[in-house]
Amino acid sequence: MDFDIPVYTIKNAHLQFGEHPLFTGLELYLSKGRKYCLIGRNGSGKSTLLKVIAGQTETDKADIFLQPGTIVSYMAQEDDLPGFATLRDVVLSGLGEHQSDLAYKADILIERLKIAETADPQTASGGEKKKAALARALINDPDILLLDEPTNHLDITTIEKLEEILAKFNGALVVISHDRAFLKHVCDGMIWLDRGIARTFDKGFDAFEDWRDAVYEQETAEQNRLNKKIDAEMQWLHKGVTARRKRNQGRLHRLHELRGERRNQIKKTGSVDFNIDNGSVQSKLIIDAKHISKSFNGRPIVKDFSLRVMQGNKIGIIGANGVGKTTLIKLLTGRLEPDTGSIRLAKTIQEIYFDQNRAVLDCSKTLKETLCPEGGDHVFVKGELRHVYSYLKDFLFSPAQANTPVFVLSGGEKNRLILARELARPSNFLVLDEPTNDLDMDTLDLLQDALEDYKGTVLIVSHDRDFLDNTATSLLYMAGDGSVVEYVDSCSNLLEKIKEKEQKNLPPVKEPVKKQNRPERPKAIRLSYNDKRALEMLPGEIADLEQQIKVMEEKLSDPDFYAKSPAEFEKIAADLETAKQRLDEKETRWLELLP
Repeated sequence: MDFDIPVYTIKNAHLQFGEHPLFTGLELYLSKGRKYCLIGRNGSGKSTLLKVIAGQTETDKADIFLQPGTIVSYMAQEDDLPGFATLRDVVLSGLGEHQSDLAYKADILIERLKIAETADPQTASGGEKKKAALARALINDPDILLLDEPTNHLDITTIEKLEEILAKFNGALVVISHDRAFLKHVCDGMIWLDRGIARTFDKGFDAFEDWRDAVYEQETAEQNRLNKKIDAEMQWLHKGVTARRKRNQGRLHRLHELRGERRNQIKKTGSVDFNIDNGSVQSKLIIDAKHISKSFNGRPIVKDFSLRVMQGNKIGIIGANGVGKTTLIKLLTGRLEPDTGSIRLAKTIQEIYFDQNRAVLDCSKTLKETLCPEGGDHVFVKGELRHVYSYLKDFLFSPAQANTPVFVLSGGEKNRLILARELARPSNFLVLDEPTNDLDMDTLDLLQDALEDYKGTVLIVSHDRDFLDNTATSLLYMAGDGSVVEYVDSCSNLLEKIKEKEQKNLPPVKEPVKKQNRPERPKAIRLSYNDKRALEMLPGEIADLEQQIKVMEEKLSDPDFYAKSPAEFEKIAADLETAKQRLDEKETRWLELLP
């Protein structure tokens, strides 16, 4: 594939919102066949740059060139999908005026992504809407595909299907995502948007941290040579990312130790007898669930499940959307009663619960007022007083931001502030339901650091494989049939084992009968009368069959056809397969007879 010829070019781009310039002299080239991940700190302008490429946002100044005839598809981070009756209509809208001719493409994507096509977009779940928006962006085979946080609200199975689809995509891809595992599997190039400059690197996301550190080190060296004072905030950023990388190694080492402890705890389950009534220090047993079951409308969500959660365990819960992960969380935290079995919780639990909708911030207050609602300059964190400016630095806020109102923050910055406020509260039990949705990478790193230092117990529902690999000491896997099984392993390893098991359980595939190679007809042999006649008639017969196939495919592409006449739909579908087989036979025969 030729990566050298750009299909999109933007040079000398300038864009300013309010007093702060977003781009100054930005330059970028997109080449067909290259799959880029767009990386940058929150507020750096990643989503805005995608909108500029999509033609939805104008720059103050720029030289832009788009190859004539280039098709650009854009999927926004959030889309309410107004004006559509069903999710199928959402998908079909990506075809524009060709909806009737190419409706079969919608059927393929709907089946591939398991979209609830008849669902109302206004009441559908976030995951269903996201899948429909993805299919709409993919359906017209674009030359440039722009995806803003495509994995939000998707389960792991759907994320892996999306990875397979994008691996076969031949156009230029630019994707913004916080999901590191997704970026590692999909992207072969990087665009790093940093302080209004777009840097590109022709390597996958695995190389990002080394590349970033090398850029920062070079900048620091140049600044030192010129005897320029390094900006305090940038110095904090440089030190922060370097220290974080060192912490990552220690975190993984500690995580392996904790997984070993969890294995031993599970082995000793039969003899555990801890006091759960005499205070938080002595309450080693946090949750004791015995033979619990829960069903809704006859559908089993949890069947005969037992679990003992000990102090300090960090347990992840994984499974497809709709299997009941949130229900299991509510059972284990006492918010929901089981149909059968029993659940005991330690009486000394101090819980913080992050639900999928997140807490609400008072946008009229400042950051300082949010963290110090009673006034003063200090926050009580982990049993000690911290100056609010120092605590804000832990969450990548500068002291200058302490007195700014919340409403000026970006979405990712608001998420960081919510984490700072909630994690300052005293707790020994943390429940995180989809904590990674809408979080940028900086915030995810901060959350992982906080969980590493957290001495209490954690329950985590997440579809972010990299996040679970770096935080969970064990995993609860929900298959969707009511079974819940605990594994002491990383999420990536567990998913590979599940795939291998599923492959082993598949029925053996029958090998197709190989056609014997026909011996080449010697050119000296003359065709018989019947062969000559067939050679004359076959082109017309092939053309007739092609026309019949086209008519039948058009009928089957009508979304209302099956509902109106199921029997006729099945008959035409069968006739279509027969016609395709006959076409293949006649084309083969014609090629054999050609001189």
